[in-house]
Amino acid sequence: MPLPEHLARHRLADLFLDSFPYNAHTTTSDALWAGLPVLTLAGRTFASRVAGSLLRTIGLPELITTSLEDYEAMALRLARNPGLLAELRTRLESNRKTCGLFDGGQFARNIEKAYVAMWEIYMAGEKPRAFTVSPT
Repeated sequence: MPLPEHLARHRLADLFLDSFPYNAHTTTSDALWAGLPVLTLAGRTFASRVAGSLLRTIGLPELITTSLEDYEAMALRLARNPGLLAELRTRLESNRKTCGLFDGGQFARNIEKAYVAMWEIYMAGEKPRAFTVSPT
């Protein structure tokens, strides 16, 4: 299905219930881009924490749960409180326009800076090490 049609389907839903123990990755990103809030259960592995990372980045950390009980309770709370769900959608739409998650240009500039920093570390004869890239 063409991407615009795929994303349009997301706009018809009220809430995306993420899978566990393997979270949605690109699908979470697609849902958030389309304005669909995602409820996730974070686990201990990379595969079970991706959606949570995306939600933190977009400014919706309250949609990250850490137990099946909390996941179910939050799903029911959102289903029973359309006003809360509407507020989350509004915040998602606002954050989508301003946060770095969907800013491809900024991502490219930052990764280019990271490559330069890695090269400089290598050329200085240093061992690989952690470093931080400050967004511009």
